[in-house]
Amino acid sequence: MLGYASFYHILLLVKTRSTTIWDEKMSDYQFLNSSQPVPYARDLPTTFSIRAPPSSDVWAKPPATHRFNAPILYKTLPLRSFQRARVSVVAEWKVLYDQGGLIIVINGQKDEAQRQWIKCGIELTNDKPHISVVVKDRWADWSLLAVPSGGQAATIELVREADNTLWVYLVEGVSRVPLREVTWAFEQEETAECWVGSYAARPASSVTDELVVDFSQLAVESR
Repeated sequence: MLGYASFYHILLLVKTRSTTIWDEKMSDYQFLNSSQPVPYARDLPTTFSIRAPPSSDVWAKPPATHRFNAPILYKTLPLRSFQRARVSVVAEWKVLYDQGGLIIVINGQKDEAQRQWIKCGIELTNDKPHISVVVKDRWADWSLLAVPSGGQAATIELVREADNTLWVYLVEGVSRVPLREVTWAFEQEETAECWVGSYAARPASSVTDELVVDFSQLAVESR
């Protein structure tokens, strides 16, 4: 028969182990536009995948195109606290406009059509993967750069710089290649929240299979 001390020790051990298991599952990320399970917190800094169905995209083009149905794995921050986000991305990019990477969504407007966002990563155009940066204030502007390695993978970083602008960088080893400056990103920082994380999209409607994008080393820093 167990004494009180032994019983208390076992109870404490079970409670401790339960807490550890629960903490491993806890994550302050969530999915938008997807029923996929959120990766375990322990997996987010290493590797995870996002599956994008056909006809999914984040895009805005005049006169009336507003698409915001791509799967996004994100965490919510006050915009004023955002400092940096980085992720590595790779996939078998097969279909025109297949894409995946980092995204920051600025939720300063109630109307979804007025929502600001910046996405950056890899996108398939002209039958080749390109480094893609799209920024949307009123409408979306898109810029492209050939993947320097000619491969399927890249590491992308979003950084708040000292002058309070947002810079998009391609990370190559210990060096960073500046891709774009977004001067208005923190204009609403005193009042707006932002979603920061990773996304994948397959805008094409001519296929039936999903795009699977693999991510690694996701890091989001705030102050």
